[in-house]
Amino acid sequence: MIYDQNNIFARIIRKEIPADIVYEDDQVLAFKDIAPAAPVHILVIPKKEYVSYHDFIENSSSEEVAYFFQIVQKICQELNLQEGGYRIMSNIGKNAMQTVHHMHLHILAGRPLGRVNP
Repeated sequence: MIYDQNNIFARIIRKEIPADIVYEDDQVLAFKDIAPAAPVHILVIPKKEYVSYHDFIENSSSEEVAYFFQIVQKICQELNLQEGGYRIMSNIGKNAMQTVHHMHLHILAGRPLGRVNP
């Protein structure tokens, strides 16, 4: 899949669309989801152009991957999510219902989230 430079997350990175930002540096941006599925619902994205988690892992450096996940951990710690627990997930592709084709992780917390498996 070709990266769409006008997807909503690319536009948020460029500050064309406002977002409730919880973390930002030169490589990573994290912001509150506009349609939260839990009391805490943060989206974490790399600022580079990756279509999905799969694309990110396949085409970025190991240093970029490590840094990204260190920032995810930092955000979870700063929000003290380890106390009640949290879920990290990424939808990849059509069958997983990925709607924005820019790599992103969801951090969900703040209530019992239910089982992932039946």
